[in-house]
Amino acid sequence: MGAIIILAATVAISLLGLWASPALIERSLFRPYWFLRRREYWTALANGFVHADLGHLLFNALTYWFFAFGLQRVIGTPRFVALYLLGLVASNTGTYFKHRRDPDYACLGASGAILAVLFASIVYFPRQSIMIMPIPLPIPAPLFAVGYLFYTFYAARAQRGRINHDAHLDGALAGLIFVAVTDPSAWERAWRMVVG
Repeated sequence: MGAIIILAATVAISLLGLWASPALIERSLFRPYWFLRRREYWTALANGFVHADLGHLLFNALTYWFFAFGLQRVIGTPRFVALYLLGLVASNTGTYFKHRRDPDYACLGASGAILAVLFASIVYFPRQSIMIMPIPLPIPAPLFAVGYLFYTFYAARAQRGRINHDAHLDGALAGLIFVAVTDPSAWERAWRMVVG
């Protein structure tokens, strides 16, 4: 139930902001410089429920749809909700430290939390394959995970474009750490399944 509520809230709030109330998006932006100065504490969570445009929302919603429900069935609703919120907070924590001196920087979107879900799912289902556009071939989940972590680490250091790669990296790592702390045996099972 938690996974569907998170998805429904994210879609509804994002669409409301995009189509009816742009001020909602503006108030929900996470601005590291102003986080403590203006006590904008709520934005560390609120920014994950708004998106920059319909494409951004659709991509995040689809990724969430493919991985969240199976994962929730395995770990249960309370742990799933905790994982999602941890991924969101972790993605904003790294962003805060990197941009806390930049008064113009702001970010939004659920990507960090969704990557926490995706990477936790990879630990629980290491034999699944992942499709990414435009590559028309399924990629084994562990290979995708390693490749993605290397790519996003490099992209975060290069700082090109508008994508918050730090949030992606921190969210993915939060998902892996969450499983290691809450269910270490899942890592052992995944390792046995991958290496035989």
